[in-house]
Amino acid sequence: MPHKKLSLRIDGELVSAAEGQTILEAARAAGKHIPTLCYLKGLTATGACRLCIVEVSGVNRLLPACTTPIQDGMSVTTNSQKLNRYRRIAVELLLTERNHYCSVCVSNGQCELQSMAQSLGVTHARYPYTYPKLAADVSHERFVLDHNRCILCTRCVRVCSEVEGAHVWDIGSRGITSVLIAELNRPWGDSRNCTNCGKCVQACPTGALAEKGFATGEMTKRNDNISRLAVRQGGNR
Repeated sequence: MPHKKLSLRIDGELVSAAEGQTILEAARAAGKHIPTLCYLKGLTATGACRLCIVEVSGVNRLLPACTTPIQDGMSVTTNSQKLNRYRRIAVELLLTERNHYCSVCVSNGQCELQSMAQSLGVTHARYPYTYPKLAADVSHERFVLDHNRCILCTRCVRVCSEVEGAHVWDIGSRGITSVLIAELNRPWGDSRNCTNCGKCVQACPTGALAEKGFATGEMTKRNDNISRLAVRQGGNR
């Protein structure tokens, strides 16, 4: 049974979208750009990065576009000085929470966080850097996990669970001490369920998950392939 069509305004333009779609899905279908980091088409949306926040008329708070369903007659603003200010704050906090040394990262020039900072005009952070002491897990024969570059977007968690069906990854601890863990905090190389497929590496937006053997700036990822596979397997969530 086809979904009911709803009408809404996005940045003043009247658009039609299917009932059940999120603001992000409706906006992208209408050719509107909303920045994201944690969202990956085909995977369950979590609203973790808060970069897709939008203004909705009549609502006194900013809403994540990736998890907010559309409503008939809704009026959405996707780009404003207020939104850009909050998005820059989100990126600055991501940069200060870990140790992002772009000049020696395998994803330098190919990093979505780096690109997002450039597109939003983030040239420096106004907040103190935490400089946490975080290790890199190099126990896997093919891949490496560097916690210093992880932004806790959980793309790897979701693609491993929802597409590969292995559920190797999860988030351990809470708050600012949260880290990506493999199978109840085992070294990745000791994982019993990892299939060595590399989907988590390709889904990662930064250099946190990478393939061994690549030098600075050499790691190119194809998460568009992950999205196509995810959509074929489970539909666009």
